[in-house]
Amino acid sequence: MTSIPAERQPMLRFLAVMTAASMVGLQGYTILFNNYAVEVVGLEGNGVGVIQSIREIPGLLAILALLLMLFVKEHRLSALSIALLGIGTGITGLFPSYFGLGVTTLVMSFGFHYYETTNQSLTLQYFAKGVSPLVFGKLRSLAAASSIVSGILIWLLSRFLDYKGIFLVVGGVVFLAGMWGVVQEPTHVDVAPQQQRMILKRAYWLYYLLTLLSGARRQIFMVFSVFLLVKLFHFSVQEMILLFILNNCIGWALNPLIGKAIVRFGERHISSVEYAGVIAIFLVYAYTDSRLIASLMYILDNILFNFSVAIRTYFQKIGAPEDIASSMALGVTINHIAAVFLPAVGGYLWMINYRIPFMVGAGLGAISLLAAQFMKTDHAAPELKDAPLPPYTVAETEQI
Repeated sequence: MTSIPAERQPMLRFLAVMTAASMVGLQGYTILFNNYAVEVVGLEGNGVGVIQSIREIPGLLAILALLLMLFVKEHRLSALSIALLGIGTGITGLFPSYFGLGVTTLVMSFGFHYYETTNQSLTLQYFAKGVSPLVFGKLRSLAAASSIVSGILIWLLSRFLDYKGIFLVVGGVVFLAGMWGVVQEPTHVDVAPQQQRMILKRAYWLYYLLTLLSGARRQIFMVFSVFLLVKLFHFSVQEMILLFILNNCIGWALNPLIGKAIVRFGERHISSVEYAGVIAIFLVYAYTDSRLIASLMYILDNILFNFSVAIRTYFQKIGAPEDIASSMALGVTINHIAAVFLPAVGGYLWMINYRIPFMVGAGLGAISLLAAQFMKTDHAAPELKDAPLPPYTVAETEQI
């Protein structure tokens, strides 16, 4: 990515550091959460579902980021969000109770979701249409590498520290990265001014629908696939860490290729592959009794989850440049409409029969596959058409 022009490099560097920090915090929390919830707090499936629903409330409120941007620059809000993520992660182990876990999860989640909102917006604003999928792919590859580092760090810390100590160390690292971001100034003047209010347009209906379905499917993946491995197949924290590391090694290698595939084949084809795979994976989750097969499905599920970047690059092709910040904030909110209630409802359905949430996930995949057929973009259009900044050369695009 060294070929990117000098005026874009500060934003690229800023997003790289913030993305790495966000993944260290999120993966640190995710790796430890299920074991911590079961072993220390003593939660069952319904309790875990409620906590996961609480975690998604800040995502539902992501649209409020537009209000905050009236007083705080978007990139600075991004850095402050990372700092908040670090605080929430760091204090999780200090409150080992159902209520305490709910509160610390809420704090952590506000930081993560508001960073995701600004991260998506800044990437689409600062990088041209044919290049943004490649940048997203590279940033996701960096996120995977950061997750590997986080997994190794937790593996090592788990030999010397209890849950409280591990949460404090991981949260402290993320907080310091956020403070670094606060003092940076990576912006550039040649970017379309953004709408400071919520934008809701009929022309964007497919983006809204796919985002809603993606959010519902994501909850099945994040909540119940991991819980399946811990509760039914009795994966230890060390085994979960190894699985996370393997997942992210694969993600580190594949994410740049996913970005290139979006540029080459277009969003409709990539999304169709994703949703067809989702249907098969959830059906296998529901009926397998093999630890190995369940693990393989989790890895495949994680790979396909990275295909969802196509929804955002699809919007960049159909949306007005000035609508990006507002639409990304609205998109995160829409993405979490189902996320707020689905984990809690799914937790109770789990208590009836653990297969039910996965059958619901397969159904969501089928609806998504049908909807994806309506994605119409000229993915072969010149990379630099309507670019908000001075154009990239073909050589620069190829080297990203």
